[in-house]
Amino acid sequence: MQRRAFLVHTVIAASLAAAFSLPLTVRAATALKFSHTDQPGGARDKAAGLFAKKVSEYTHGRYEVKVYPAGQLANDPKAIEQLQLGGIDFTVSATGSYATHLATLNLTMLPFLVENYDQGWKFYDESKWLKAQYDKAPEKGFRFLATWEAGFRNMTTKDPLNSPADAKGKKLRSFPNEMMRWTLEAMGFSVQIMPLPEVYLAIQQGAVAGQENPIDTIFSNKFYEVAPNVTLTNHVYSPIPLAISEKTWQKLSAEDRTAVTKAAKEAGDWSRNEIRSNDERQLKEMESKGAKLARPNIGPWRAAVQPAIAKAKEKYGADVDAILADADAVRKAVK
Repeated sequence: MQRRAFLVHTVIAASLAAAFSLPLTVRAATALKFSHTDQPGGARDKAAGLFAKKVSEYTHGRYEVKVYPAGQLANDPKAIEQLQLGGIDFTVSATGSYATHLATLNLTMLPFLVENYDQGWKFYDESKWLKAQYDKAPEKGFRFLATWEAGFRNMTTKDPLNSPADAKGKKLRSFPNEMMRWTLEAMGFSVQIMPLPEVYLAIQQGAVAGQENPIDTIFSNKFYEVAPNVTLTNHVYSPIPLAISEKTWQKLSAEDRTAVTKAAKEAGDWSRNEIRSNDERQLKEMESKGAKLARPNIGPWRAAVQPAIAKAKEKYGADVDAILADADAVRKAVK
């Protein structure tokens, strides 16, 4: 009996040892790259982190989104090119940044289209013209998932900007967008294009007199330190659509496409509320650190940009009429 018991225990032990020696077949998460140019801790970066968390949750860990802030992988134009090539999987940038590949999106940078966040959200969510442009994106190599927020664009300069007359001869940094260039030139600026991570040093060294961006971008990049005159023109509403590489999209199952889209929209809702609620707080904090805030009469700025709108009509014709009609309907519906 003792020998039989010994043999049974030996067999069991051997079986357990063999079982534990088998290789584990747990599937590792597929890594996806998310590139953006916001600073770590900025609202865009926080939204990207929330998106990554939700993608992991909604795909039950099948995908892990790795976020690369501050242009680590690419500046905005290069990131969109990398989307097309499949080198990165996600990026988020101003709508006009995508216009290099989808020219009509230049018109989203038309000045003074909307006057407040509620109007901007309704326009981006409901404009039939904009939806038609977005529907063309997959054939260009990327696909829009949701509209994230950045806010209205404003000026930060070394010298005060009381009116467009003060813009004459000043070199202002902006991003590569045709409509934005026309608008700033109509105001009187000389436009200098450069990647966002280079702007602080360029202002500090005098290569440019200032820059224009939404409040959150100004705040997170501390542009007010080197260009302390913050002029609240709100000249362009500038949200930041989140896009996915079409190559990546085509690899996803129907279930995972639904999960990623859900995560994108939920992170977008968070970013909208975050940006709107932060504007005044960030302005006050910048002011406490030496920034000089100006809320100018917008009338002269509106008048100054009319030649830019005329240029857009010459080039884009009916598309300008269509986007202006959608924006006009929104402004009438939402005060």
